[in-house]
Amino acid sequence: MQELILQTLEDIERRESIRILLAVESGSRAWGFASPDSDYDVRFLYVRPWTDYLRLEGRRDVLELPISDLLDINGWDLDKTLKLLYKSNPTLFEWFSSPIVYRSSPFAERFVPFMQSYFSSRRGLWHYLSMAESNYREFLHGYETVKLKKYFYVLRPILACRWILERETPPPMQFSELLETELVPDLRPIVSRLLEQKIHMPEVKRVPAIPVLNTYLEESMAKIRACVMAMPEAPALGWAELNTLFLSEVGAPESC
Repeated sequence: MQELILQTLEDIERRESIRILLAVESGSRAWGFASPDSDYDVRFLYVRPWTDYLRLEGRRDVLELPISDLLDINGWDLDKTLKLLYKSNPTLFEWFSSPIVYRSSPFAERFVPFMQSYFSSRRGLWHYLSMAESNYREFLHGYETVKLKKYFYVLRPILACRWILERETPPPMQFSELLETELVPDLRPIVSRLLEQKIHMPEVKRVPAIPVLNTYLEESMAKIRACVMAMPEAPALGWAELNTLFLSEVGAPESC
């Protein structure tokens, strides 16, 4: 599969006349709880020739391939990436912390320390809290049996919120690190057993609801929401550094 992914990335570069700056795994395989039939969620960042950014006609700032049973792959243009960094987009921080890297570049290596100053605890908390609340409401609340994977789709963002509240830094992508540092000790055996099942069972596996875990999720979401509501919005950073970085990477002449 690795060979197929790398070849697909090369084909995209050639077909679209782009340069890929980073390509990583972004889904359950990177989180550390993939099922045997989980697909591959590949995400990449790319840059176009500088003349493409001067065209009057509109152009998309994302590239998306048709989703197959095994491969889900899409990418963001550099200008979209930097605009999302300005807004402290949590997904972007996750991609740069993925433990599975398919392609990298000198830009990606320079970008990691640069982006840290744009991280907003408040925006990160809202992102993960919204993810936890919507998944809990849609897939866990009020059901006697639930899809096993949905517990992790709520647990992971809640533990990510706890990490942000304690450290004010982007949370790690791997679930095992969040489990060890952020989950209350009494629940770790329960979640560890669920994790073992998740790794060895199909994506559609259902399990009986776990009341004690549901109670923890509900109480955690309420506490996190109270905390984030009380947090002030951080002052916005300027665009100057992002503009400089963008122009240097696209290779635009100084006169532009």
